[in-house]
Amino acid sequence: MNTRLVALIRKEFVQIRRDPRTLVLIIVIPIMQLFLLGYAATNDVRNVPLAVYDQDHSSAARRLLDAYRAADYFRITYEVGSERELRELIDRGRVRAGLIIPPGYDEKLHSGEQASVAFVLDGTDPTVASTALSAAQLIGQAHATTILAERTQRRGASFDLQSPLDVRTQVWYNPDLVSAYFMIPGVIGMILYALTSILTATAIVRERERGTIEQLIVTPIRPLELVIGKLLPYVVLAIINTIEVLALGAWWFDVPVRGNLGLILALSGLFLLSSLGIGLFSSTIANTQQEAMLTVWMSLLPSIFLSGFFFPLEAMPKVLQWISYLFPLRYYLVIIRTLLLKGVGVAALWDQVLALTIFGVVIMGAAARRFRKRLD
Repeated sequence: MNTRLVALIRKEFVQIRRDPRTLVLIIVIPIMQLFLLGYAATNDVRNVPLAVYDQDHSSAARRLLDAYRAADYFRITYEVGSERELRELIDRGRVRAGLIIPPGYDEKLHSGEQASVAFVLDGTDPTVASTALSAAQLIGQAHATTILAERTQRRGASFDLQSPLDVRTQVWYNPDLVSAYFMIPGVIGMILYALTSILTATAIVRERERGTIEQLIVTPIRPLELVIGKLLPYVVLAIINTIEVLALGAWWFDVPVRGNLGLILALSGLFLLSSLGIGLFSSTIANTQQEAMLTVWMSLLPSIFLSGFFFPLEAMPKVLQWISYLFPLRYYLVIIRTLLLKGVGVAALWDQVLALTIFGVVIMGAAARRFRKRLD
């Protein structure tokens, strides 16, 4: 092999060895992608949170609930006392489905009549809703077949062709299960997160690479003013992009905007505290734009897969569901999708807003403090 080529290759390996942080990131990112795609990238929905409004309280009603418990598609998490309480749980995102058993359910079954139950679904996530819709109907049909077989056994040769149970399903907020209603609000979250964190990190590191950051330091401007001055333009750009996606989504894809526009922009601004803080923090531990990009991607990759942007959280292993609470994007996606599709107020989202506020204050505070120390 040409000795000059060998020397050049050797030189490149020496440079890579002298930059251990970039080398570690290059090794860690593929491993992270492997595990995230292996476990999080699945649409096999299980354990969908289910609320039950049982108005009959009979043995037949308990058998129906046992049929839904036996299938691992649903997990009964709440037993409510009214339809209003059921709607509030769905509006707040605590459950994805609701089963309503009317009074007289047991009496109709024993008299040989057809009994009906209502199954309500949250259609904001079409993947979860379509799976839950099919599962609810199949479980209902299987239970009806069991009841029909018991009737036949009791009555001998007589056979009733009418199904004893009718599961009437209803999808709220997105009856046609249009995937754009789910994806476009998610795109807003991804734009806010990726745009602000990547551009903030690279913009500050670029100043350092060019040597202009030192020129700013020797001016009378204070560190806090420098931080605000560097971040504010990206806040403006992010808000403009949010309005742009909202307008195009509503005009071209007919995505409803049922919530208050001022509240949507205000909570989007709250989310920017976290994304800007991550970008600012990345700029303090990176010496080059390449390092800054890779550092942001270290947080961006798990956020994409563990926030519910592409894949439903219910389909993931429990460990990944717990880890997902560490990423601010998870809370913002719940907020933006709920505001756009359900049109609720901040009262229904107080826990998500509180979590986003804590993340924003902590991340931005730590990043700004570290950035000021590095300037000093």
